[in-house]
Amino acid sequence: MPHIIAPSLLAADFGNLQRDIELVNESQADWFHIDIMDGVFVPNISYGMPVLKAISKHAKKPLDVHLMIVEPDRYIKTFADLGSEILTVHYEACTHLHRTVQAIKENGMKAGVALNPHTPVEVLRDIIADLDLVLLMSVNPGFGGQKFIVRTHDKLKRLQTMMSEEKAQCYVEIDGGVGLGNYKELLNSGANALVAGSAVFASENPLITIAELKK
Repeated sequence: MPHIIAPSLLAADFGNLQRDIELVNESQADWFHIDIMDGVFVPNISYGMPVLKAISKHAKKPLDVHLMIVEPDRYIKTFADLGSEILTVHYEACTHLHRTVQAIKENGMKAGVALNPHTPVEVLRDIIADLDLVLLMSVNPGFGGQKFIVRTHDKLKRLQTMMSEEKAQCYVEIDGGVGLGNYKELLNSGANALVAGSAVFASENPLITIAELKK
């Protein structure tokens, strides 16, 4: 299965957001990665429903929406109505994770669960077979442009072992510090979906950078 490239609009130029959305539309990227932050679960605020609605009007590729918020259950239907194809919630933010995952699916979206860097993959063993995507944070969530946490490679390998044991099949997405210098090693460790923000939008030629990441 070819790997997925999901440019993170958090690193786009918000003053020229439509331009950067069109750039991703024209590129070899597969998804738009949308980070929703509430300033509570993470120490940053990104954008909310009105901006997502505007993004969905112009985006021609699936919206991979990553909720870094408390009480995500309150907004599941809203994000479905706004055109999210994949909705990822944080394990650390969900008291009743199984119920949350089922609610995401009942609203017609693929269900993902994200893990912070300190959270072991083993916490997902009892639900891994129900998931469409597992997102491993390879930086501390909240801000772009951080340095990649090297131990993510070990987590990736442990996740692959657990998925094999549980006969689970889902996307394994890496978010944070992904770029041309480490993407091949991540794919070799078992990732098949890569979120790239600064590596794409801060590059001299984002289209070429996306094409390189897609190789």
